[in-house]
Amino acid sequence: MANSVWRLIPLLSASGSVQMAIDQWLLDQHLAGKHPPTLRFYTWQPAAISLGYHQRRWPEFWQHLSWQGMPVELVRRPSGGRAVLHQGDLTYAVVASGFGSSRLKAYQTICEFLIEGWRAMGLDLQYGEAGRGYIHNPNCFGTATGADLVTLDGCKLIGSAQLRRGDAILQHGSMRLQPDVKLFSQVFGEELIPVQLPLSEGGDDLIATVIDVLSAAACRCFEIDLEVQPLSDREWQDILELTSNKLFHI
Repeated sequence: MANSVWRLIPLLSASGSVQMAIDQWLLDQHLAGKHPPTLRFYTWQPAAISLGYHQRRWPEFWQHLSWQGMPVELVRRPSGGRAVLHQGDLTYAVVASGFGSSRLKAYQTICEFLIEGWRAMGLDLQYGEAGRGYIHNPNCFGTATGADLVTLDGCKLIGSAQLRRGDAILQHGSMRLQPDVKLFSQVFGEELIPVQLPLSEGGDDLIATVIDVLSAAACRCFEIDLEVQPLSDREWQDILELTSNKLFHI
């Protein structure tokens, strides 16, 4: 039997509100039966802090931060969870359906491609373990829950969040590749211990390697083929309309 075909949207760098609008649009389209399952990777330009959909409290000074001369954008995700600082990270998003009704089982099914891909790059990851106490920590990377992936010595590399609509799921997550430790400390008031990556390249080369390896892992884990297809002008039009409705702005 032939593998099903998912869309792979090439790497996009854009503002947080645009990235969140794209993820929301992809979920809406998939749910309406107008769009195939999709995998994409993206970066946030300028640096941003994303708040979980239900997160109502955050420090006032977050609205006045800057990094490298640019204001840090404060944006709301359509998914749950707590605040994530997006700087030096690579975000993945999976929009698909048919993962069953258990939220945690769906997380773990989707996360398999991350575990397998990072293992192929020389880094073993496992699921984090935290009780409900994490709810009181505004920083997503301050604790690791069963939906997060940590190194064997407990350093968190990937934090994920999920949004379900019927049978359709949007799961997206941040992989901290080259974080600015000083900015992290300024935002969250705690020290960040960056994961020592087993890869020698940095910057764009590092991102390209990670995307290639994880895309190949997704094909194996989900038993799919990926078809590269950038967003069309028409799709951009719909997405930018969604961005203007202030849903993702703080």
